[in-house]
Amino acid sequence: MQAPAPVTPPRTQALPSGLTSAEARGRLQQFGPNSVEETRAHPWRAFVGRFWAPIPWLLEATIILQLFLGERVEAAVIAGLLVVNAVLSYLQEGRAQKALALLRQQLHVEARVRRDGTWTTLPAEALVPGDVVHLRQGGIVPADVRLFEGTLLADQSALTGESAAVALEPGKTAYAGAMLRGGEATGEVTGTGTRTFFGKAAELVRTAGAANRQEREIVGVVRNLFVVNAGMVVIVAGYAHQAGMSLGYILPLLLTILLASIPVALPATFTLAAALGSVELSRRGVLVTRLSALHDIAAMTVLCSDKTGTLTRNEATVTAVWPLAGTSETEVVRAAALASDPAGLDPVDGAIVKAARARGCRLEEYERVGFKPFDPATKRAEAIYREGAGAHRYLKGAPAVIAGLTPAPASAWEPGMATLVAGGQRVVAVATGEEDQLRLLGLVGLADAVRDDSQAVVATLRAAGVRTVMVTGDNPLTARSVAQQVGITGGVCPPAQVHGEVTGAALDCGVFAGVFPEDKFKLVRAFQRRGEVVGMCGDGVNDAPALRQAEAGVAMANATDVAKAAAALVLTQPGLGDVAPAIATSRRVFQRIITYTLNMLVKKIEMMALLVIGFLLTGHKPLTPLLMVLILFLNDFLTMSIATDRMACSPRPNRWNTRGILLAAVGLAVGKLVFSLGVFVYAHDRLGLDMRHLQTLMFASLILSSQAGVYLLRERGHFWRSCPSRFLVLSSVIGLGVTALLATVGVLMPAIAPALLLGVAGVGLAYFTLLDWFKVAVFERLDLR
Repeated sequence: MQAPAPVTPPRTQALPSGLTSAEARGRLQQFGPNSVEETRAHPWRAFVGRFWAPIPWLLEATIILQLFLGERVEAAVIAGLLVVNAVLSYLQEGRAQKALALLRQQLHVEARVRRDGTWTTLPAEALVPGDVVHLRQGGIVPADVRLFEGTLLADQSALTGESAAVALEPGKTAYAGAMLRGGEATGEVTGTGTRTFFGKAAELVRTAGAANRQEREIVGVVRNLFVVNAGMVVIVAGYAHQAGMSLGYILPLLLTILLASIPVALPATFTLAAALGSVELSRRGVLVTRLSALHDIAAMTVLCSDKTGTLTRNEATVTAVWPLAGTSETEVVRAAALASDPAGLDPVDGAIVKAARARGCRLEEYERVGFKPFDPATKRAEAIYREGAGAHRYLKGAPAVIAGLTPAPASAWEPGMATLVAGGQRVVAVATGEEDQLRLLGLVGLADAVRDDSQAVVATLRAAGVRTVMVTGDNPLTARSVAQQVGITGGVCPPAQVHGEVTGAALDCGVFAGVFPEDKFKLVRAFQRRGEVVGMCGDGVNDAPALRQAEAGVAMANATDVAKAAAALVLTQPGLGDVAPAIATSRRVFQRIITYTLNMLVKKIEMMALLVIGFLLTGHKPLTPLLMVLILFLNDFLTMSIATDRMACSPRPNRWNTRGILLAAVGLAVGKLVFSLGVFVYAHDRLGLDMRHLQTLMFASLILSSQAGVYLLRERGHFWRSCPSRFLVLSSVIGLGVTALLATVGVLMPAIAPALLLGVAGVGLAYFTLLDWFKVAVFERLDLR
């Protein structure tokens, strides 16, 4: 964005000559450029970093072990899966970042600066502390500037959260990034780069961050699985030692047990489920910049929402008119509009003119002969119109100032002002008359208009178990008024606690007003210490540190670049309307992940137990390492299609019920083990199958059991309550078809009779239908929903 055409500011008093070029170069070396660097990892480092995490470490250790044992094919399969997972997550998050870059407005800010005693135009990056700069209406403040001449009307809503423009007089500081709505002033640069108000918030963003809850829970689940695996290895090794078996004989079985316990497809499935959820959200205009954020949104219990531009439109609106006796509301609004500039940038003028036109006022019929825009020094605006042979004045501004120009007593307007202020409104007084005969007409109340959908969104979130609180830099009266309009419950947190450590009952408040950027950051951490999963919605620089600290940071459509870079989700449609669908989609993704985790645990425990018990009963290996690798392909890979399944949305925030998941997995694994072990014992004792044909039968039975488990576990109620996705059904047909082909034709294994396979399938269908009733009871008992 280019600065306005260069001007030489008017001089009403002697101005400092500014810095010399040599002084500026020295300070540029000392303080650095006037910019905030956004640290980005090199693409290769970002990609390689995806191999450095607990789950990838587990798979990498497995690859090394298999290479040591000469199992090169199996090692290559797992290595390929690792690479696929890394590429998938890298590309998906990369697409979101590219889309985000397209949304960003590239601003090129220039500044009018006094160097070597003359005024010149320089890029904002070249400013240093001590520079003398000139600011005027329509520009952007390029650095923190302390004014020493003139006045400004600055829109600092993106920085401080205050919706109303702020009047700045000599001695006050204009913050970097503020939009100038009126006035003209000269001042000295006091802060650049990270030393500005803007830069300090950006530095706080750099140090913020929340823990990855999903990874922590998955590591805990896998750790427990390995404890079970280690116990079974000890049992087998102890039995083999007692039976005098050689290490060479028992080692393939131990490797098979190890392979049975490793969730090789788990990282890829989680990434695939999140990526598909991300694509679904992108169609709604929601960009996911960090895939793991979908888990956090599903678990979110508290949403900290900014007010300005999030719950409100960030535009002034006439919300009330208080006419004095003998005056109508339309007269007050028309007079206020005549004292405004329809072509100006002042948002108050625009709101009043819009309200007047909505009431049918034809302002173009009046001939204006003079206009003085709002001056922060006099706190009023004035227009003069030709009426008949004379001139008529129209004034608006601060109530005390305008009323002081008229004979109206305080009792005529102070009650109205108190009522409007109590409603969180900004109050403007209006007067009109001849040169020295002004008459106070009334008061106009303005407020930042609440978005049409905000109340419905807050209600929807409450129904979904998410509590919404307002966190704003605006004053408590305005914040409380907006909270009441949108349905946010709870009191206003006392200012003393807002700026300190918010603890205890203060966290039950619904409104936190007058907060600074570091207060928002600390508030998010306070909620997190209480065990909440925190979402943060915002659009300004002042929201960025809290957006980064929250588990689920959501940047609004009109957010600054800093806020978008700090958030995990970026909305492209105005308002909070897409937050509820994002929660619903995230919860469906979470349910898919829980279903896969349950299925994986049940399957692993069943196979490990079958391998150990079968070995203890017969002294032979129920499966060979080759058959286990085939199961890896036909089970682990194909059950990744769970990531595409239809899932119901949970009515409450999702949490990892690790204890419940493990207990349910053990119980259902025992139930499935009854089937697979029953087939093993019956075929060995009653049918008299030799060990090689028995291994083929167990290979097919475990595939059948695994596929049945997918449909058993995809519903928390009975499995027939909903239809699976087409892709899930297709993957099952492929898996079972390939299994039947390999087992009956005899590819890579001895062939078995098709009739035997059909018999096992029929018994399995009846058995798993009965097992579904047991599953429902277990889920209800362990509160798994």
